[in-house]
Amino acid sequence: MASYILRRLLLMIPTLLGIMLLNFIIVQAAPGGPIDQLLARFEGMDSMASTRLDVGGGEVVTRDESRGSRGVDPRFIEQLEKQFGFDQPAHERFLGMIGDYATFDFGNSFFRDRPVVSLMIERLPVSISLGLWTTLLVYLVSIPLGIRKALQHGSSFDIWTSGLVIVGYAIPGFLFAILLIVLFAGGSYWDLFPLRGLVSPNFEDLSTWSKIKDYFWHITLPVIAMTIGSFATLTMLTKNSFLDEIHKQYVLTARAKGASDRRVLYGHVFRNGMLIIIAGMPSALVTIFFTGSLLIEVIFSLEGLGLLGFEAVMQRDYPVIFGTLYLYTLIGLILKLISDLTYVWVDPRIDFETRES
Repeated sequence: MASYILRRLLLMIPTLLGIMLLNFIIVQAAPGGPIDQLLARFEGMDSMASTRLDVGGGEVVTRDESRGSRGVDPRFIEQLEKQFGFDQPAHERFLGMIGDYATFDFGNSFFRDRPVVSLMIERLPVSISLGLWTTLLVYLVSIPLGIRKALQHGSSFDIWTSGLVIVGYAIPGFLFAILLIVLFAGGSYWDLFPLRGLVSPNFEDLSTWSKIKDYFWHITLPVIAMTIGSFATLTMLTKNSFLDEIHKQYVLTARAKGASDRRVLYGHVFRNGMLIIIAGMPSALVTIFFTGSLLIEVIFSLEGLGLLGFEAVMQRDYPVIFGTLYLYTLIGLILKLISDLTYVWVDPRIDFETRES
C-alpha cells in the first residue's frame, strides 16, 4: 500500500501541471487582460474590452493602436507590463509561476494590492463554515432516509418521499435561496433571519452563547439553500445502492441462516452499499465547499472562496485566479486519494496495488 500511495502522490505532479498549463493557455487567450481592465477603470470604459476593435468601414485596429488613440502614454503601458510581469514571454511566466506555487507563494493580487494567500485565508472560514455544515446536514439526513426508502421500496413512504426528493432536485439552489429570502428574511413575509453576512456587526461584543446563536442564526438560510440539491442526489444514490445490495444472493443466504434484519443490514449490506457513496465523496466535497457555494455567497453577501474566485475571473486578476485554481485542484487530488484509501478501509478485499500491478 505504501508504494501505491507514493505512486499516486507522484502522479499528482504531472496532473497538477497539466491542469495549470491548460488553464494558463485559456486565460492568456481570453480578451481583456489585467492591463485593459486597469485602463478601463481609469477611463471609465467597459472593463470587458476586446483585443481587437472594429472602427467601421472594415477597418480594424489592434489593442496597442486603440490604447494610443485613447491618449495612453506608451511608457505608462510599458511600466504596467513590467509591474504585472507581462514583459516576459508566456512560457517564462508559467515556469516562474509554477516554481513559486511549489512553495505556496501565490504572489500579490493585481487589484487588491494584498498577498493572495492572505486573501484566501481571510475568505476560507466562510467557505469552510458553509461546506462543513452543509456536508454534515446532507449526510446525516440523506443516508438514513435513503436506507429506509430502500427497505420500504414501493411503500407509500417511499413514494411521497421520492416526490419531495424530485422536487428538491429540480429546484436550483440559488432559486431556493431567493425563495427563502422572500419568505423568511424580510422579503415579503416574515423577517426571521438576517439577509447578509456570517455574523452580526457587534459579534465581538456578544457573550459566548450569544455568539453561537448569532452564528447559527446567520448561517441557517445559506446552508438550507445549499443542502437542497445535494440532499436529493445523495438520498437517491443511497437508496439505489442499498436496494441493489439487498437483492443479492449473500443477503438471501444470511437471512436463510436466521440472521436478523438488523444484523443483515449493518453486518452485510452496509459496507457494500456505502462503497459507491464513498467513491463520490471527494467530488461532492469539492462541489459543496467551493463551486456549489458561489451563487449562495453572492445572494447572501458571504465573502467566501467561491466569490473570491468569481470576482478574480471577472477582473482578470491572474494571481488570484491561478492561486484558487491551484488550491482547488490540489485539494481535489488529495481527496481522491483519501477516497481510495477509505475504499480499502471499508472493504479490505479491494487492493488497488495488486490491480495496478
